[in-house]
Amino acid sequence: MRRIVARDVMTPQVLSVQENLRLSELAAFLVGHEITGAVVRSEDGKDVGVVSVTDIAAAASSGGERITRDRTRPDFYVRGWEDTLAEEELSGLHLEEDGLRACDVMNPEIYSVDAEAPVSEVAETMLKGHLHRLLVTENDELVGVISTSDLLGLLVEGRGWEESG
Repeated sequence: MRRIVARDVMTPQVLSVQENLRLSELAAFLVGHEITGAVVRSEDGKDVGVVSVTDIAAAASSGGERITRDRTRPDFYVRGWEDTLAEEELSGLHLEEDGLRACDVMNPEIYSVDAEAPVSEVAETMLKGHLHRLLVTENDELVGVISTSDLLGLLVEGRGWEESG
C-alpha cells in the first residue's frame, strides 16, 4: 500500500491577497470567499505572510495604529479552516478609515510542510504546534493547505493512517 502524504489530503486552492490591500478590501475579500484567513503576497509574487480575521479585528480595535502582539500562535493557523465568516462579524469595524494595509497586520511567520511529508508527520506538526492548518509547499512553492478537517476526512473515508511503502 502506498503511503499517504500531504499532497493526497491537501486542498490545492489557497486564496491569497496582495500585501498592499486596504483592510476594508481585505475584510470584503474574506467575507466574499467565506474564509477566515488568507496568504499575503508581495508585489513580486512571493508569499510574505498570512492574515486572519483576528488580525483585522485587533487592528481595528487599536484605533488604526500598527499593532504588535504575540505571534507564537497566530489565528490563521489556529482557527479551523472550515470556519466561515459572516459580514455581520466585521460590520462594526470602521476599516475604511484606518489607512492600514494587509502587510501592516499580517503575521510574517509561515507554517508549512512539504507536499511529500507523510500524514503522520503533518499530524504531529499540527499537534505539537496546536495548529489547525498548515500550508503545503513543493520546491519552496505554495501548492495547498491542510486543515484538521482534511486529516479527519482520512478516518471518515476509511483510508486510515497506513504508512507502509
